Amino acid sequence: MARYVVRFSHVYHKMAATPCVSRGASAFRRSISSTSGLGSLTRYDQSAGNPDWKKKLTPEQYVVTRERGTEEPFSGIYLNHGEEGMYHCVCCDTPLFSSESKYDSGTGWPSFCEAHGTWNHDESHANILRRPDNSLGDAGTEVICKQCDAHLGHVFEDGPEPSGQRFCINSVALSFKPRARK
Repeated sequence: MARYVVRFSHVYHKMAATPCVSRGASAFRRSISSTSGLGSLTRYDQSAGNPDWKKKLTPEQYVVTRERGTEEPFSGIYLNHGEEGMYHCVCCDTPLFSSESKYDSGTGWPSFCEAHGTWNHDESHANILRRPDNSLGDAGTEVICKQCDAHLGHVFEDGPEPSGQRFCINSVALSFKPRARK
């Protein structure tokens, strides 16, 4: 665990020199690397009916989801959120994570042990994709929305059993829908 705290501290201080985009009480860091020239890894066709993301999203949502930014740790509205329901993609409203898989990882971002639709480690029915990412200085795994390619966060192999996964997801990449009361 100490190894991850040291790595997080190193990455956080390395990013401290990166300019922030502020709006209100929240601040968001721009991505360390650029994604220009990367083609879509999903079936989403960006040329046909692509929404104008800058008009649809807040500036913070745009930086995080479309430019692969990261919100400040411990600043997201869903970090300590405990209501039962489903977390959806803020861009396309696709269900991504259930509140049942949410846990407190202590890392500063909402954390989930598996994506909605995962069955016995099989994510083929989940609405997320994993993509290699080395923007944090080490080889890592980015998590994106399968439907619209929105950057959601990263996944690490140090989560709780039985999955062993820790999906660290930016709050601004999510919208929440509470479970209907019976």
